[in-house]
Amino acid sequence: PPGSMPNRRLARLNEQLRREITGILLQGVNDPRVGSVSVTDVSVTSDLWLARVYVRLDGGERERRETMEGLRAASGFIRRTLGSMLHVRRVPELRFFEDQTLDRVARIEEILSEIGREQRRRTADGEGQGEASDD
Repeated sequence: PPGSMPNRRLARLNEQLRREITGILLQGVNDPRVGSVSVTDVSVTSDLWLARVYVRLDGGERERRETMEGLRAASGFIRRTLGSMLHVRRVPELRFFEDQTLDRVARIEEILSEIGREQRRRTADGEGQGEASDD
C-alpha cells in the first residue's frame, strides 16, 4: 500500500525504539511509579502513528498497575525525548502494555507437566493397555 514502510525498515525502527525507550526509562523518567521496567518489544504500525510498547514489570498487582500509570503519564516526555534523538519524520504515539508472555509460557508448561504426570499415572496403573480400536 502507498505510504507503507518495508518490513525490514519497520523491524529496525521497532528495535531502535525498544533500545531508546529502555535508555530513557533508565536515565530520564523521574516518576517514582516507574520502577523496574524491561521493554521487551515495540511494535510500530506501518503508518507510524502508533507504537505499542510491551514491558515486563516486577512487583505485585498494585505495583504493576502504578507502574503502568506512571508509564502512561511519562509517555509524552518519552515521545519528546525520542523526537530529539531519532531522525524520523514523526515519532509515533506510545501506548504501553504489560508483556505477559512469560506468564503464559509458565502456565503452558504447568499444563504440559500436569498432562505428563497424568499420563505417567495412567501407565503405572495399567490403564491404556490393550485399548486398540477395532476400526
